[in-house]
Amino acid sequence: MSLTTADRQALADLVARYAANVDQRSAGSALALFTDDAVLGVPAPPDELGPTSFLEGPDIAVAMQVVERYPMTKHEIVGQLFDETEDPHTATGRISCIAHHLRRNSAGELEDLIWHLTYADTYRESGGTWRYARREITIDWIERRTPRRWRIAEA
Repeated sequence: MSLTTADRQALADLVARYAANVDQRSAGSALALFTDDAVLGVPAPPDELGPTSFLEGPDIAVAMQVVERYPMTKHEIVGQLFDETEDPHTATGRISCIAHHLRRNSAGELEDLIWHLTYADTYRESGGTWRYARREITIDWIERRTPRRWRIAEA
């Protein structure tokens, strides 16, 4: 079965809401985007760039709390592809993202830790709502930049 335009729009909205909820530190809202039996695969940078831990169900909220160590983040969705599967209630996606993590480094200087990453997603539709059934995060590369200023510069 082919994904409809409405399905593709709903999946794009799901991806955007995840990024916004993480940036806004809304772990509960982000968790609500996952099915009850969902799995989230997360890396352990800088040593491991592919998924090394797999969190299930409510434990997914723990991964959201890791972001709180950064005073500010910004997830930029730079590409998204959605594909249908044989099951009309599931779809897959490959999402490209640039995730900025602003912080003070060990010398007290402003630093933007940038992860260029890919999400490998499986989505499930139930009752007209698409949610994440599985999301695996792979960091493709990491870079650091020095921002001149940030909104919460006193952090």
